[in-house]
Amino acid sequence: MHTPDPLTPDAADRVRVAVVGTGNIARFHVEALRSMPEDVEIVAAADVDPDNLERFTDRYGIADRYGDMDRMLREARPDLVHLCTPPGLHHGQAMACLSAGATALVEKPPALSLAELEDMAAAEGAQGPWVATLFQHRFGSGARRVRALVESGELGRPLVAVCHTHWFRDQAYFDAPWRGRWDTEGGGPTMGHGIHQMDLLLALLGDWTEVSAIARRQARTMETEDLSLGHVAFANGAVACFVNSVLSPREESYIRIDFERATVELRHLYGYGDNDWTLTPAPGYEEQARSAWAAGESGVSSGHSAQIAHVVAALRAKEPPPVTSAESLRTMRLLAGVYASAAQHRTVTPDELRRGAPFHSRMHEGGSPW
Repeated sequence: MHTPDPLTPDAADRVRVAVVGTGNIARFHVEALRSMPEDVEIVAAADVDPDNLERFTDRYGIADRYGDMDRMLREARPDLVHLCTPPGLHHGQAMACLSAGATALVEKPPALSLAELEDMAAAEGAQGPWVATLFQHRFGSGARRVRALVESGELGRPLVAVCHTHWFRDQAYFDAPWRGRWDTEGGGPTMGHGIHQMDLLLALLGDWTEVSAIARRQARTMETEDLSLGHVAFANGAVACFVNSVLSPREESYIRIDFERATVELRHLYGYGDNDWTLTPAPGYEEQARSAWAAGESGVSSGHSAQIAHVVAALRAKEPPPVTSAESLRTMRLLAGVYASAAQHRTVTPDELRRGAPFHSRMHEGGSPW
């Protein structure tokens, strides 16, 4: 076991961090953490694959490596654990972290079902530890600027929105043992790909009130859908259409919101910067809209670093880190609504997705619904 140097300046103030799962996504987490050495100390990494673990820890200079997460929690005593593992493992691993007194930052989707995520939320302490979901697109300055304009009313009411995730994944991608299966991934592109854009839409427009959707397995061989689309209504009166696809050779992530005084658009693929956002004022509001837009936050891309910096700052302040379990549940409830609507061929509301209801404990009921 590696013991931190007690003479290291401010070592006691740093957040002790561990990483579980050392695949490709974990490198984004570690590189973000390494950009803030005065705030964090990476104390350990764990993976059941010893070769991956060795390569990863050697590359990033992480001294303590574990093949067993429970042992790591006991011995390394992290404050924060980044769960970079397949979705089917998130519930059990997050619960183990909370039991050990460590906050869990979970890659998307945070769980396989609403029931699992509610269990995780119930296990949080009032003063921590907590569960946070990695929804980094909320934290780029463009999204934060739009959210501020929504809250201030500078652009008027949001009226109509579009939320498209057009990505491409071939059959080989879904031939991985855990992908495209209800019991290990929880769903198809609705859960594993479009979830980022759907979460960002909710972060910008707030609570949803009803959803109507269809889902299909158009081209890939797997249990889950490879396409979903539909429309969702919001408590503020806005309505949006959405597409979640892994069948699209020309890939694009796209959000458009038409406000009373301007249209705001975001075009990107897997992450955005300020230049990926555009504002088109309505006639008569050119000066007002452009002035409000120019005065907003800028300079932060939507990568992992943007959110992880907020997570670390919150833990150092002993506050719940973003994105909280309550916010993650709102997004997961919308995804469950998409699956419920597609399977039942009807409109679904959030209140229908409470504990004990169909689609609460899993994102499908019975056999494949399509």
